[in-house]
Amino acid sequence: MNRYPLWKYLLIAATLILGALYTLPNFFGETPAVQVSTNRQSIVINEQTEQRINQALQQAGIATDGMFIADNSLKVRFKDAETQLKARDVIENALGEGYITALNLIADSPEWMAKIKANPMFLGLDLRGGVHFTMQVDMKAALQKTFERYAGDIRRELRRQKIRTGSLVQNDNSLAIPFQDEADLNKVLPELQKLMPEATLTSDGSRLILTLSEEAMNTVRKQAVSQNINTLHNRVNELGVAEPVIQQAGADRIVVQLPGVQDTAKAKDIIGRTATLEVRKVDDDPTLMQQALAGNVPAGFDLLYTAGEQPQPNLVNKQIELTGDNINDAQPSFDENGAPAVSINLDSAGSTIFAELTREYVGKRVAMVLIDQGKAEVVTAPVIRSEITGGRVQISGSMSPAEANDVSLLLRAGSLAAPMEIVEERTIGPSLGAENIKKGVHSTLWGFAAVAVFMILYYRLFGVFSVLALTANLLFLIAILSALQATLTLPGIAAVALTLGMAIDSNVLINERIREELRAGAKPHVAISEGYRHAWDTIVDSNITSLIAGIALLIFGSGPVRGFAVVHCLGILTSMFSSVVVSRAFVNLWYGRRRKLSHISIGGNIAVTATAAAEKE
Repeated sequence: MNRYPLWKYLLIAATLILGALYTLPNFFGETPAVQVSTNRQSIVINEQTEQRINQALQQAGIATDGMFIADNSLKVRFKDAETQLKARDVIENALGEGYITALNLIADSPEWMAKIKANPMFLGLDLRGGVHFTMQVDMKAALQKTFERYAGDIRRELRRQKIRTGSLVQNDNSLAIPFQDEADLNKVLPELQKLMPEATLTSDGSRLILTLSEEAMNTVRKQAVSQNINTLHNRVNELGVAEPVIQQAGADRIVVQLPGVQDTAKAKDIIGRTATLEVRKVDDDPTLMQQALAGNVPAGFDLLYTAGEQPQPNLVNKQIELTGDNINDAQPSFDENGAPAVSINLDSAGSTIFAELTREYVGKRVAMVLIDQGKAEVVTAPVIRSEITGGRVQISGSMSPAEANDVSLLLRAGSLAAPMEIVEERTIGPSLGAENIKKGVHSTLWGFAAVAVFMILYYRLFGVFSVLALTANLLFLIAILSALQATLTLPGIAAVALTLGMAIDSNVLINERIREELRAGAKPHVAISEGYRHAWDTIVDSNITSLIAGIALLIFGSGPVRGFAVVHCLGILTSMFSSVVVSRAFVNLWYGRRRKLSHISIGGNIAVTATAAAEKE
């Protein structure tokens, strides 16, 4: 009666072994490391990179604790933080531009575990340490940028219709354009209204007044925050941060949490970038190019170089024709000759601008210029073959497939919609995180020990089975969190402690149902079987209601609440398996082989009653 088939025992044993295997990486700790990566797919992190770094470190007399390549990044371990800092400077000088060198902490688990994806779970800011920023978006600058875009659109439309106007005057919430003739204003007004439907255009005599409603300005503000969050996500990836937290806090603030980041200056440098993408005309006049190379750059031009190991000079016009704000999407592709290219999808305003530009500049080059941290470089400078209309643009040239991927990535990433100011900065050291882990682990272990002592004293051998099932539940929970690479925070540790209490509650229900069956005079084998069967319905009902509450917290909560909810929901699922299936396996292994069972150790004097009932029968 109380026997599992062999396959079920093997399945339970396999789950326990897997649980132990994926739990083990969490006990190896972390070691200081320098992570070398790149945001350009044209640069590959390979064995040659490893050799360059190894040679540079040997020349500097710096010993490593091992290095390995994973996910197109090279990680170099060191014994202490002091050596880590020295090595970072050496590596930066050895590699040069195009590489991102950041301080980090990586798992010290064996490499064979990493190969089978047995990695430690991520730790949140409160446990691992790191940096916390609260950044305020400059909404005035966001609106200013919007009005500048409107001004550019108006100038292009007036130039197209050959209408002359005075200087545009921009105020806080409006834009005024004086016309020489009121008839010209009335002529162009319908076209401008079609071009800018979200703006309010009114005439004041011979002046055109552009204003934005409060709803339109709120939309601009929301879009600015949303774009900045997306851009920050792209930039934080350069730091190799596991599970960063980037979320909106209020109407104009963004919270950035970077667990495990030691290099605060590097973090501020990357997230504070004001990268922009511009489309400009290129002048290929050899005489002017020679003058520029000689140090005499013509007025109205910039001498800019392409990125890469062999930079090429380009004489680029200072006038900006198009910005990255007009790009909806960019994807790598191939042109009609099978050469790598980049396909760009522009918005309506960008389509009009680019059509006019390409019509004017057929047979000439146009440069895509990336300005990052005050440094401008030409991403690509293709030759315009014909007028391009419809908003779909394909740029090609002497680029590889990897470079095409790079260009499309840069175009999609975009820039900050508005500048941001760091209004709050907190650094949580690893020692404080370690103290939080120590306290959290101790509280969980003390709770576990108290529960174990109570169960063994109250339920005797069945209490031992319950404790073993509880241990298996804790093992499964940590293993799943590690396999899913979930982020554990202090609220998550609290959820683990709560899960232990809920899990043991299921075993209490089972044990009490078995006692009830014994009191009713059932034989021990029948009592065990019926106790598990009747308790199952109650266990399912109680856990489902708790799971519903946990899912609600997971969907509607954020930050620490979601961290608690993840562990809570997973703990409910693992507890249902361990408290019923695993504990039953131990009971079956101990009592199932006995055909004439007259006594079970479940506490109290119930065993004697059961024995007497068995003798009567």
